[in-house]
Amino acid sequence: MANDRPEAYLSYLLRLWTSGGDERPTWRASLEDPLTGVRKGFADPDALFTFLRERMGLGGERPEQQGGDAESQPM
Repeated sequence: MANDRPEAYLSYLLRLWTSGGDERPTWRASLEDPLTGVRKGFADPDALFTFLRERMGLGGERPEQQGGDAESQPM
């Protein structure tokens, strides 16, 4: 992004699938920008969520890593 301010509207086509064996499948994801057709792939959900948090201007860390509120803390 040219500036540090997050965009006010984001739109992506999200694709989710599993890969690997039946014992321990791994979730994969891709996001496609519907305006440009550019597709970005993610090896796991954490990478996807990190990308989305960065695009939203929330930083790359998960809320529990940032000291989020009590509702987001594991019990």
